[in-house]
Amino acid sequence: MGREELDIKGKVLDINTIQKILPHRYPFLLVDRIMPSGENKVIGIKNVTINEPFFQGHFPGHPIMPGVLILEAMAQTAGVGALNMKANIGKLAYFLSINNARFRKPVVPGDRLVMEIELLKIKMGVMQIHAVAKVDDVVTTEADMMFAFVEDTKGK
Repeated sequence: MGREELDIKGKVLDINTIQKILPHRYPFLLVDRIMPSGENKVIGIKNVTINEPFFQGHFPGHPIMPGVLILEAMAQTAGVGALNMKANIGKLAYFLSINNARFRKPVVPGDRLVMEIELLKIKMGVMQIHAVAKVDDVVTTEADMMFAFVEDTKGK
């Protein structure tokens, strides 16, 4: 059964709606809530808890969220808006590139990661974004990313 277009424009999306858009599931679904933030912008929220499975092996005794998972959470946030565009219904977003990634401050259990995503360009099935992740208004991570949209042959 294919994914249908959801009426999400201008709405706050909870985890149940996010799961209707993204193919990710636990433990790889890394965004809890998504909110619109003006034209071509979206905000994602990830509540970081000690119960996350990656904390068992990533710096035990001094848990830090892996930077690559922060990048993935930002990508998932971007993907929710892009995959609900009419032209992208029934498609998946695949990473093409990550550029200018900077990790400025560790993210630890108890943090509320706020991901601000700006769509810079979408052309010929390729999307370019700039993403910034913050905790308490302090930048923890930022990156420029590109995605390609491909048909979801398994989801149909």
